[in-house]
Order: sequence, then C-alpha cells, then structure tokens
Amino acid sequence: MSSSTETVDTGFVLSEATKARFAREVAKYPAEQKQSAVMACLSIVQQEQGHVSRAAEDAIADYLGMPAIAVYEVTTFYNMYNQRPVGKFKLNVCTNLPCLLRNGQQALDHLLHKLGVDEGGTTADGVFTVQKCECLGACADAPVMLVNDRQMCSFMSHERLDELVDTLKAHAAKN
Repeated sequence: MSSSTETVDTGFVLSEATKARFAREVAKYPAEQKQSAVMACLSIVQQEQGHVSRAAEDAIADYLGMPAIAVYEVTTFYNMYNQRPVGKFKLNVCTNLPCLLRNGQQALDHLLHKLGVDEGGTTADGVFTVQKCECLGACADAPVMLVNDRQMCSFMSHERLDELVDTLKAHAAKN
C-alpha cells in the first residue's frame, strides 16, 4: 500500500483528504467510540462521490474498525444516503399515513408522471430523482417533500409541484 491512499480489497480508495476529514469527525468521540462517526463518514463520502457504494461502506467499516454490515444497516436505514447515483435534484415525497391521507401518494404520482420516471428513477437528463420517503415530521403541512435532503416543502399541491419542478429545471439549465 502506498502512503498516500488506502485501498480496501473492494477497490475503493480513501484519499488522504478523505481520511483527514474522517479523522476530524472521529476525534469528536472517545477513542473507544470512534464508530459513532459512521454517519459523518457516510456523509463525507456522499458529498465527495454523490452516493455511497457498497465498496465505500466497506472502506468506512475498515477505517472505523466495525463490521461492514453495521455500516450497511445505517446506510439503508436513513433515506439521506444515496446507494446509487441520483439526479442533481433528489425529490423525496412523504407517503406515510398523515401525508397519504392528505394526497401524498397523489403528489408522488403527479411528479412521476410529470417527469416520466418510475418511483426511485432518475430523468434521462440526470436532473431529477423522485422517490417516496418516510415521515419528515411536518404532518400538519402535508403533503410534504424534501429536496436534496435539505429543503422542506409543504402543502405540495399539483400546482406547487409544477412550480417547483419548473424552478429547479431553470436552475439546472443555468448551471
């Protein structure tokens, strides 16, 4: 192994810069609890790569000295971690019961139809990925959705969804 990179037998390479970022997160915890930095490490990989592959999970597990399945459990439990490449804008629509009762499924179906994708799919131009998600904790504002795991959107009628898609398309076209 070279001194500048660490290769796990999956072929995924942690750069020195990535390992330095991991080390800053690990330092926030007592040495015997460094596995507590798993979510931060997953976020770092996703920021750098756009998603977290199984090979990246294995590299994180190796770095933190924990079983790979434990990292995989975290990645698959939280919808904020992308396990495959996603579009520039990831649209997560809540379909849990309160949102479902206030047209959450219809909002999801409207987006899927408007963008011409299946649930979990990405548009051909790579701009949008649309998926359902678990409760976003804004039940009184249903139906709700989350854009890129950061921006909460409430009361998402078909008209508001159309406006959001048009705004995001315009933004994508500029960049």
